[in-house]
Amino acid sequence: MNKYLEISSEVKEALDAGKPVVALESTIISHGMPYPQNVETAFAVEKIVRENGAVPATIAIIGGKLKAGLTAEEIEYFGKKGPSIRKASRRDLAMLCARGEDGACTVTTTMMIAHMAGIKVFATGGIGGVHRGAEISMDISADLEELAQTPVMVICAGCKSILDIGLTLEYLETKGVPVIGMGTEDMPAFYTSKSGFKVDYKVDSPEELASFFKTHLDLGMKGGILVGNPIPDEYSMDPEIIDPAIDKAIEECNKLGIKGKETTPFLLAKVKDLTGGDSLESNIKLVFNNAKIAAQTASKLK
Repeated sequence: MNKYLEISSEVKEALDAGKPVVALESTIISHGMPYPQNVETAFAVEKIVRENGAVPATIAIIGGKLKAGLTAEEIEYFGKKGPSIRKASRRDLAMLCARGEDGACTVTTTMMIAHMAGIKVFATGGIGGVHRGAEISMDISADLEELAQTPVMVICAGCKSILDIGLTLEYLETKGVPVIGMGTEDMPAFYTSKSGFKVDYKVDSPEELASFFKTHLDLGMKGGILVGNPIPDEYSMDPEIIDPAIDKAIEECNKLGIKGKETTPFLLAKVKDLTGGDSLESNIKLVFNNAKIAAQTASKLK
């Protein structure tokens, strides 16, 4: 694997010294928002990780290399190329490496590369899951399968609210993935703090979360754990605004026949337009909050 994996000097030094490291995904840079806001946000997230005692490791594929830790120049490069970079899931890694191409890492591939590098904690926005109407389309995110087999803690603001949250939790239960609520018994719904669906366990501090994950690893559990960290109340969107926007976006998506991996980017962009950009601001704030909790948890993980 060393032939394809490149760990930045800063991240390698931290891992060798047993210092806390937090993985960050690169899809939010390439596909999450326009340039230069995407680059500014990526730098801000890395800064938050540092301020809370950990080393950030933004993860991407550049020139066929699996990169754990990007330089400022590489983040700028990713931000400028934007959506022209292929979103890379598990099925894409070998081909991108073989062809020497770039890839934006989703939750799935960020988990994979983090695990290869020895990074145990990963902060993202929201995970993929079971799409609405999946009983017909069979559209289920690879993120859920990765959580079932890769021992990385994923800290997020819950399932993206464009998904079927109830079925997503059922799928995770079947796969044996613990779903933990940070200070809540209610699974967060990305733009809002509550979905109406219960998590498996509630924890009240990064120390408790780190203790749980250490025990999970000590027991040799093969999969990861999912942490739902609610968006801060001051940035949470009114369900009466966001829910109709999501419903309208899904209706238009179905009408246009958009399917597969193009579904989520379309829906998130449409929801942003329908909410006058408010959903994007909420998205950024929840990522900041997840990065903070992830760094604090990684710092307690011995």
